[in-house]
Amino acid sequence: MAKLNPREAVLVLFAAVAIAIGCGGESPVDEDAARPRIALIMKSLANEFFETMAEGARAHHEAHADEYDLVVNGTRNESDLARQVALVEQMVASGSDAIVMAPADSKALAPALARAQAAGVVVVNIDNRLDAEVAVEAGLDAPFVGPDNRDGARRVGEVLAERLAPGDQVAIVGGIPTAFNARQRQAGFEDAMNAAGAEIVDVQSGGWEQAQANTVAAAMLREHPELSALLCANDNMALGALAARRQSGRDDVLIVGFDHIEAVAELVVEGEILATADQHADRLAVFGIEAALEILRGETAEDLKTPVDIVTSSG
Repeated sequence: MAKLNPREAVLVLFAAVAIAIGCGGESPVDEDAARPRIALIMKSLANEFFETMAEGARAHHEAHADEYDLVVNGTRNESDLARQVALVEQMVASGSDAIVMAPADSKALAPALARAQAAGVVVVNIDNRLDAEVAVEAGLDAPFVGPDNRDGARRVGEVLAERLAPGDQVAIVGGIPTAFNARQRQAGFEDAMNAAGAEIVDVQSGGWEQAQANTVAAAMLREHPELSALLCANDNMALGALAARRQSGRDDVLIVGFDHIEAVAELVVEGEILATADQHADRLAVFGIEAALEILRGETAEDLKTPVDIVTSSG
């Protein structure tokens, strides 16, 4: 075969390309690169609520593996803000297309998420609403997907109110004060107790953690011998309060929680804890992922209020 000169070689190459196009030939497509990468960043995976959230997200991804890739992250404890900020930065650097975020703090995470959004990453806020003023200042515009914590806590408090008389003393074991959902749950508990005429004699943070709540509840029981009830802003803290009640021998003190983790669900059935709120952890991250996919498709995702159901021993 005669050797082609450079001009003839170029003509042959063009002809080959034209034939490939005419026959419907296509360039190879990297399917992995075509799928968006969504990062789910949560709080403490030591909390059963967030482990359930992660399981729900993984199950959704397994059913839609051809639509997106999923990376699941969490922190070691509820207050590890530095780790959450680092995770946001890592997910941006690793090429994530979207971040679905359950922030440990309503103010501290907004600047990091604003930087992610400025870098072209879609941001969806779930579970704990970011502070609106701080978000605006940081330049962040992200939809919130999550429950009405105040309404849910009020409804839990109303179950307790049915067992109280006007003037009965109660105390609130709250979450981290800088978290929007902690403030909202405290407000909801206060709404129900004020409507019932109960006296709120103490409000302290249990930091969302069982051990810290145990210490706080034990002190409340010592300092308020007439205490009738402890309202706990999550179920981890309700478990800590229950341990304190058992140690004190004060079986008459009623306890309510919020989250409906498995350990507390069993205690509600047994009557050890009066009520809790089920905000459907297994679906909460899924709602956020679906919102992120909508935005990635060029659609508009609005704020979405997710369901909260009250759980008692009667169902």
